[in-house]
Amino acid sequence: MKIDILAIGVHPDDIELSCSGTLFAHSEKGHSFGLLDLTRGELGTRGSAKSRDSEAAASAKIMGASFRQNLAMADGKFVVDDAHKTQIIEIIRWCKPKLVLANALSDRHPDHGRAAKLIADACYYSGLRKWDTTFQGENQEPHRPNNLLHYIQDYYQTPDVVVDISDHFDKKLECIKAYKTQFFDPESNEPETPLTGSDYFDFIRSRAKDMGRPAGYSLAEGFQRSRINGVQDLLDLD
Repeated sequence: MKIDILAIGVHPDDIELSCSGTLFAHSEKGHSFGLLDLTRGELGTRGSAKSRDSEAAASAKIMGASFRQNLAMADGKFVVDDAHKTQIIEIIRWCKPKLVLANALSDRHPDHGRAAKLIADACYYSGLRKWDTTFQGENQEPHRPNNLLHYIQDYYQTPDVVVDISDHFDKKLECIKAYKTQFFDPESNEPETPLTGSDYFDFIRSRAKDMGRPAGYSLAEGFQRSRINGVQDLLDLD
């Protein structure tokens, strides 16, 4: 298994909400991608871990992902330690992505920033030969992604990079709506959350317009860098 992009989210639907448009845009250019959820979202107010599993699978099918895996870490209770880093390192070394997309550096939900740190550490340590891992019964070779970007989630953050998703926004919404228990459903008797109002999809579009405007795109998704990136030729910059 070898892919170009590995998108990681601490909760099922983080990827869909924050970077699925980017994945569609890059898939159209011929790039492959896989999905990794760290938890099953079992602390979520609505639905259950089981329902989130089936919703995540349905969304991955819409996206055309090469794979979707779930590490079943404890929602809300995982920590940044060697054991949790190793779980992610095993997946990175297995699929050898060039680029990793990860949770926001800081956000309203404490899991997001904590996951960002955990994923960033794993991306670094995955390149160390003396960090031993075994996956599917085989010893693994080190592999460090070329790049790591953190997508922007609930809180507005000034992006370092934006990706044009103008032609892919409708498919992004389709993926989000695969999580039927989590978003607006007039038939649901479950408690209301910040995501379940009928206007939440308007917020998603407004955020995409906000992200795209400075770059001249109708709709975009934004990302932040956790390290400085270099270029050989400044004329390569868009």
